[in-house]
Amino acid sequence: MTVETAEILELSNDASIVLHAGYRSDPVTNAVAVPIYQTSSYQFDSTDHAANLFALKELGNIYTRIMNPTNDVLEKRLAALEGGVGGLAVSSGQSASMMAVMNVARAGDNIVSSTDLYGGTWNLFANQLQDIGIECRFVDPEDPENFVRATDDKTRAYYAETLPNPKLHVFPLREVSDLGRELGIPLIVDNTAAHGLCKPFEHGAAVIASSCTKYIGGHGNSIGGIIIDAGNFDWEAHPERQPYLNQPDPSYHGAVWAQAVKPLGPIAYIIKARVTLLRDSGQAMSPFNTFLFLQGLETLPLRMERHCENAAAVADYLNAHPKVNTTIFPGLMDGEFRRRADTYLKGGYGGLVGIDLTGGYEAGQNFINALKMFYHVANIGDSRSLAIHPASTTHSQLSPEEQEQTGVTPGYVRLSIGIEHIDDIIADLEQALDAA
Repeated sequence: MTVETAEILELSNDASIVLHAGYRSDPVTNAVAVPIYQTSSYQFDSTDHAANLFALKELGNIYTRIMNPTNDVLEKRLAALEGGVGGLAVSSGQSASMMAVMNVARAGDNIVSSTDLYGGTWNLFANQLQDIGIECRFVDPEDPENFVRATDDKTRAYYAETLPNPKLHVFPLREVSDLGRELGIPLIVDNTAAHGLCKPFEHGAAVIASSCTKYIGGHGNSIGGIIIDAGNFDWEAHPERQPYLNQPDPSYHGAVWAQAVKPLGPIAYIIKARVTLLRDSGQAMSPFNTFLFLQGLETLPLRMERHCENAAAVADYLNAHPKVNTTIFPGLMDGEFRRRADTYLKGGYGGLVGIDLTGGYEAGQNFINALKMFYHVANIGDSRSLAIHPASTTHSQLSPEEQEQTGVTPGYVRLSIGIEHIDDIIADLEQALDAA
């Protein structure tokens, strides 16, 4: 939280932000590349300096479990990219999802979540949060009013994915965020599959909780997550709805977060997450992983262009193939789903394509086993093309009914289209379909 940034032109384009935001050069050595600050702790200037840091009278480095200068650059850069006021780098996307919810909810409270979720998030919300007393009420986002219908006086947040994996039905961001704000409920958005394509804060979202492992890193070599605070939600306006930012916090000498950090800006939510949840749970991002994410982030806008271009070509090819019952891709949808895709995604429809094979479960497994260039991995967003059969892997812990709700059928295959040459991508798909 103390890396110095030289004065440069205000940046307005993503391609420049991912290269320059939050850091210009090392103040001691003038090194241009962001250093890996591989340290556990930091020297205090004096006892007064230490006391001020712990009292949040000034911001700075205390211990790498809470903050780190390398992580600080990634947090600033991603906050700038998304138009937020602050970020928090954590150990995984799952950590980001869990902490984003736990920052506003306690035992006896509930959140309302879209059914269109990554299987791991569904399991986290339906089971692990339930075990600690936070109820998740799943609703179909096709009708935004479903969120209001599931709301009561203990509802603390709404949760959704911008481009949900595996359904790929773009979420109605503005519609749900507006409904939530009338009730004092923030919309938390997982933007993992749409970084560089969608800016949820421009459509009313209050918090982003995403994986860095996917498109941000882009190379499948690190695990990490990010929470970003939009700074656009008035927590003080809803003291009964948002008690944990408006009541004294016993875990931080009675701080009332909506007031305590007001002189530092509208950062109550993200500061609370840092100095209570991250401090106590220890789910910190490794500075070495952060360094690798920074390398990937520098090319995110360029890679997303190629991902989108290749995915659109793959979707057109698969949509005409006789062994494919359905091709799931926002660019092929019509009606309300296409309207949402065109409204919220800019520059392309993403790099994910789903197919439902006519041969069902067995065909899905045969297809995966026949792929030669595609990697069979539980990930998305790599520069390399990836594939998986969710019914037997990522969504296998869900019941058949839950799988159906999330968009997984027995013959569903998820493709994460990489940046290889399109001819090689389609050639591999063609030979695998022959074996399906």
